Amino acid sequence: MRTVRTTLPDRRHATASASAAALLCLVLGSPAPARAAAPPDDGPARRAAAADAGAEAVARRMARRPTGGGLVFGPCPEAEELPSPIRCATLTVPLDYARPDGPQIRLAVSRAPATGRGGAARQGALVYNPGGPGASGLFFPLVAGLPEWERIGAAYDLVGYAPRGVGGTAPLSCEDPAAPALAGPTRLPAHPSPADKRARIAAARAYARGCAQRSGAALPYHSTLDNVRDLHVLRAALGEPKLTFMGASYGTYLGAVYATRHPGHVRRMVLDSAVNPDPRRIWYLNNLDQAAGFERRWRDFRAWAARHHAVYGLGSTAEAVQASYEKVRDAVGRAPAGGAVGTGELQSAFLQAAYYDEVWPERAAALSAFLAGNPAPLTEQARPDRDPAAAAARENARAVYTAVLCNDAPWPADWAVWDRDTTEAARRAPFETWANAFLNLPCAYWPVRERQRPVAVGEQSAALPGEQSAVLPGTLVVAAERDGATPYPGALELQRRLGRRSALVTEAGAGTHGVVGGRNACVDGHVERYLLTGAAPGWRVRCAPHPEPAPVSLDDRAAEPGKVPGVSEVPGALLPPAV
Repeated sequence: MRTVRTTLPDRRHATASASAAALLCLVLGSPAPARAAAPPDDGPARRAAAADAGAEAVARRMARRPTGGGLVFGPCPEAEELPSPIRCATLTVPLDYARPDGPQIRLAVSRAPATGRGGAARQGALVYNPGGPGASGLFFPLVAGLPEWERIGAAYDLVGYAPRGVGGTAPLSCEDPAAPALAGPTRLPAHPSPADKRARIAAARAYARGCAQRSGAALPYHSTLDNVRDLHVLRAALGEPKLTFMGASYGTYLGAVYATRHPGHVRRMVLDSAVNPDPRRIWYLNNLDQAAGFERRWRDFRAWAARHHAVYGLGSTAEAVQASYEKVRDAVGRAPAGGAVGTGELQSAFLQAAYYDEVWPERAAALSAFLAGNPAPLTEQARPDRDPAAAAARENARAVYTAVLCNDAPWPADWAVWDRDTTEAARRAPFETWANAFLNLPCAYWPVRERQRPVAVGEQSAALPGEQSAVLPGTLVVAAERDGATPYPGALELQRRLGRRSALVTEAGAGTHGVVGGRNACVDGHVERYLLTGAAPGWRVRCAPHPEPAPVSLDDRAAEPGKVPGVSEVPGALLPPAV
């Protein structure tokens, strides 16, 4: 899961608890063997209700403070590289909302005030979450300086924040970011052997243990419901009676759960690149769904490179481009490029091509140069940034990503289930499937005893007391039809669950992840009109795709050193690390 994608200034984006016999009887329709009835364990429900009550109490306390809520904005920390007029503040929230006066954590918040240009009346704060989970949205107010955002920035304070566990004063951590193994090169076989799989199981177990050891008592309190509670408090701290929100990728799920729990506190909501919110798919099946989506986008890249064979020389068919890629993969598997780029780093770099077509020219040029005997462009693009701060940020992002997904829902605890499902998916979609499975495998061995049960998005029964009679206002879902990270059926499911007052804008025939923010004028026009007036474009509307990128050779790039995006330099994206 992982985005307003914008042309930003250069910024460095079901457990196996039931018995097998009972499960078999359920499938076959026979009665399960009789067993003594156990009293229901309502402990988790009681704790969740207490946490919800605590969040409501904290939000009300914030709302009673003077205008502006509980936030005091001042100059941003130098490390954030956020220039004036952006200002920053710190929001203090409970680690465990069931104990609102217990241990506290601090969330960093950034804001660019509404400019009022053109005589625009201020409409409040627009809060943004870029997804991940594990990505920071502190960069978001930078879009105030872009022409595509001028009218929105005139009417709204643009507010970003770093969710709990992300950076700041209490970053979640699962392993030492300075460990040599994290600097590369890493090995990711295209067809893992039994020995490879055993090594990955051991690594997943060790990673899960590391999360418990390094994060301690904080680990269970990183979940979507905790993020929703934080968002509720942030809304109140901003002095907003109702939330205007934009979320991308995982941020769409966060927004959808907020809308379900707090329909009476929603003003307007844009959900860009939608996660499928079906509780049965959170998160194990959603990640399996990505296999076919990324395979489709990987073919889109290869077909594009084939159409530009005259520039890149990678082959005149998608199959020939695949063969060229496999030559490079085999070569870095034998001798890592630049001593740092193995098959894992190569996979991470080219997975970006399945997320964003903007990187297609540089990735194709890097393959071409490598095959011609020049590994430098590939090394530049695929080698992880070894700066200690960048390494720590990557490690922190993965830790938060893992914690939220593992805490949010039950996952299969039996490796045989993972092996069966991943093997089957990889037969049809080999490009990304095993890498994704290994990334998420720590959830099979997660040390948190009580997992959340996914919220039934859109169901009135999931609303909190006092909000169950509220009507959710119209929301806007935006999706690219060929998105691999959040496949298009998820947008259809999200719109269905949000109801007849929701609208869906589709970028037809396109697949770049994160649609809003300067790539497609048709999409942006619908989003701007909705945010400024509340008017939705209709139940479902379609926009033509944005243009494909033009081919760019390395010779064309020679006059622009440093312009080739590396693994961690694509704004607004949190990508799986090399595994």
